[in-house]
Amino acid sequence: MQRLPTKLMSKIGGPVCDVFINHRGIDTKRNVAGLLYDNLTRIGVRSFLDSMNMKPGDRLFQHIDRGILGCKVGVAVFSPRYCDSYFCLHELALLMESNKRVVPIFYDVKPSQLSVKDNGTCPPSDLQRFAFALEDAKNTVGLTFDSLNGDWSELLRNASEAVIMNLLEVKEERKYARKQR
Repeated sequence: MQRLPTKLMSKIGGPVCDVFINHRGIDTKRNVAGLLYDNLTRIGVRSFLDSMNMKPGDRLFQHIDRGILGCKVGVAVFSPRYCDSYFCLHELALLMESNKRVVPIFYDVKPSQLSVKDNGTCPPSDLQRFAFALEDAKNTVGLTFDSLNGDWSELLRNASEAVIMNLLEVKEERKYARKQR
């Protein structure tokens, strides 16, 4: 996927965020995704969470896609019903296709339990995109969390540290790339 030129990004509002939080709202908006958003925002990391960054009248795909293309790091919060959502899979595919660093969080689900299902409403080309993105994310080192037995403060600390480390690495990579020009 081709990145939008910086000049074009500035015309459409520039980077929306440092971190895009991809999640299944019904499973995680009121717990891990919302808490991570609050924690990152509190420490000064510009984060995108749909319920916090969108308002009535915003065009869904346009706003979300801009957030993904403008972010530096993505967090994919996988949950039991994650793969039931076209939007979740679209966001994940766009994150992976645009070569964003992605920090996976496996919340009450094992990577092996995640798969793209054909319910007959999705074009085969989208199913293939989603399957490739999901496999790529499942093969990325991430965090696992069991909501019944896990330590929430440890999860938030580890997730926040992983995001910050990835943001610093992206910053260094961009600095190095500029020197190479």
